[in-house]
Amino acid sequence: MPIPVVCPSCHKSFHVSEKFAGKSGPCPKCKATIQVPAKPVAVEVHAPANFASGGRTTTGKLATKPIARTDAKLQPVMAAIIAAAALVVLLATWVGGHFGLFDTTTWRGCFVAPLALLVISPLLVIAAYTFLRDDELEPYRGRGLYIRAAACALGYVILWGMFNYVVGNQIFPTDELWSWIIIAPAFLIIGGLAAMAALDLEFGNAFFHYAFYVLVTIMLRWVAGAGWIWDVPKGS
Repeated sequence: MPIPVVCPSCHKSFHVSEKFAGKSGPCPKCKATIQVPAKPVAVEVHAPANFASGGRTTTGKLATKPIARTDAKLQPVMAAIIAAAALVVLLATWVGGHFGLFDTTTWRGCFVAPLALLVISPLLVIAAYTFLRDDELEPYRGRGLYIRAAACALGYVILWGMFNYVVGNQIFPTDELWSWIIIAPAFLIIGGLAAMAALDLEFGNAFFHYAFYVLVTIMLRWVAGAGWIWDVPKGS
């Protein structure tokens, strides 16, 4: 890169090769001695260190375009599928209750009722997650969603088992309002924490997620002919 030089005597400006940087020589016009400036330092622009690992694609390359995010909010087709599945589940529950399949006073009901709850719970978890997930976060899909939904559903089923144990063994009286004021919030908070841990929901949305699950399963229990939650057989 040529070095610009200005003669201090005749003010002639010209360029010399960078190999003469820092040396002295005569001006080509007036022959006065000129000191050639040192070689200029090249300026290199580096990416900020705090962005060195950011803005990259899944292949590790720097992203030069905005990364498109697929919106997984409820679509009309998905809504129709969920509605159809809800009707099928409701009908199957009513038929099963009509034939006594969910009667927990029999050995068959003690097997069928928990199995049916295990089957329906992941579907309810996924349906509620579709409505209550955080729009600012990339939604879970595919295998990741199914695994998390199964873990959350299992936690919900375990909570129902704990509730049945508490009521069935008369640990608290179901005919007293004060006992429900104590026990209901405790189960709702634990269920909300389970949803928050499994699905990365905010606690408020996680609380409503579990509340939605509880309301739907209470209604299905009633449709099945098993009565309300305070009608758990004593000693079960």
